[in-house]
Amino acid sequence: MIEKIFVFFFGAAIGSFLNVCIHRMPIEGYSLIRPRSHCPNCKKLIFWYDNVPLLSYVILRGRCRFCRQRIRFRYFVVELLTAVMFLLLYSLFGPSYNFFFCALFLCGLIIATFVDIQHKIIPDEISLGGILAGFILRTASGIGISPLTFNPRPLLDSLLGIIVGGGIIFLTGYLFDLIYFKLLKRPAIQGETQSMGDGDVKLLAMIGAFLGWERAILTFFIAPFFGAVIGVINLIAKKDHTIPYGPFLSLGAVLSLFWAGQIIGLFLHLR
Repeated sequence: MIEKIFVFFFGAAIGSFLNVCIHRMPIEGYSLIRPRSHCPNCKKLIFWYDNVPLLSYVILRGRCRFCRQRIRFRYFVVELLTAVMFLLLYSLFGPSYNFFFCALFLCGLIIATFVDIQHKIIPDEISLGGILAGFILRTASGIGISPLTFNPRPLLDSLLGIIVGGGIIFLTGYLFDLIYFKLLKRPAIQGETQSMGDGDVKLLAMIGAFLGWERAILTFFIAPFFGAVIGVINLIAKKDHTIPYGPFLSLGAVLSLFWAGQIIGLFLHLR
């Protein structure tokens, strides 16, 4: 029990750092380390006791101690979400390589999701960096006690995941744009000429690097179910057809990570 409490608050602390990444990564030339944490409104440095994950937000009632301006609720959500994810991973894998591997993967998805929601971009540091990290870490899982016992399957699975994940979403977007804009001669709305952004292509390639080609394909088919619902709501409420797709790919990846077997089994049962 004590271990799980520690893992929960450790996850919340990691979530606090993820909030820094979400806030600063989209700003060109902004370091993740300096300056120290400060209020985005009055710019005053935040005391260490006002920077305790989860608790400080509740104690301060979501407001800056100095200027009393509201602090984005996102900060609390990210810390809580990361803490819950870490606890779930620990319950499944314990203190193992799989825990570290999946925790790093989920941290990347959380950053990509919340940056995409706010800025409609996915930082290359997350997608391209995640492709490299996923490939290296998944390949390392095939290394045994000696080089003679190396299992090449994780390496091949990750490499195929990158190619299939990035390729399937790129090809889908390309074919849709070809039919919609070129053949049907439909005008672009708000200057949009691509249905699928490059960031989404790189994000699914990253998902494939970590989870392999089978789960990348499953993610590709899960994401539209959630994206279609939100897209319709957004179109009715805001008369805007564009939505960030990264959050739905991330959600599909999380479902594929934890429940791929159950989802495939349910699909086969419905058939």
